Amino acid sequence: MSQRRLVVNVDHVATVRQVRQGREPDPVAAATLAQLGGADGIVVHLREDRRHIQERDVRVLRQTVHDHFCLEMAATSEMLKVALEVRPDSVTLVPERREELTTEGGLNVTAEISAIGEIVRTLDDNLVRSCLFVDPDLEQIKAAHRVGARAVEIHTGRYTDGGADRGKELARILDAVRLASKVGLEIGVGHGLDRSNVEPLAEVDAIAEFSIGHAIVSRAVLVGMERAVAEIKALVG
Repeated sequence: MSQRRLVVNVDHVATVRQVRQGREPDPVAAATLAQLGGADGIVVHLREDRRHIQERDVRVLRQTVHDHFCLEMAATSEMLKVALEVRPDSVTLVPERREELTTEGGLNVTAEISAIGEIVRTLDDNLVRSCLFVDPDLEQIKAAHRVGARAVEIHTGRYTDGGADRGKELARILDAVRLASKVGLEIGVGHGLDRSNVEPLAEVDAIAEFSIGHAIVSRAVLVGMERAVAEIKALVG
């Protein structure tokens, strides 16, 4: 990965749409505006329960996102089939539980070496970049390298929660970044990042990708998608 990217997650545009089961607001239109605002890519999470993003969204986005389109998905055969049909630029494997509001932590790669490794190899064989969403845990970084993933997205949720251990959590992220860089993994960060907490990570040269969704969509309600994206893009470079 040669340059830093801001990839914008438009899941929560679809969340608003699904409240009424209608057509508006359209996450595809939101993605177009995000790109006009300076987004380097678009990411969506097609959940197994289809609570927000729908397969139609994924297929249309594949045709309309011209820079970088990433599909987040659970590590299942059902979702792998969708990915191989759609052919996104990259796939980020994430843990998924029906009862959670949003993704609550990283994949336990060490416990699922065989299953995750098989999916990573299939993606690689089909020229789809594989990325694993993991906690800032050195053993998980080592496992991601072991299964052959191209990249990791480091879960920043505990850091962005802003608790008393924020400094400690930032240090954990930086340790994970150093190890991931040492073993040759491409490095992204995501979860809970916003204008108030992204700058310390934006100063880290080894971090090549920032995945931000809720903060941008929330801000866009007030100032519009293009401006909300441009504000974050100015911070991450």
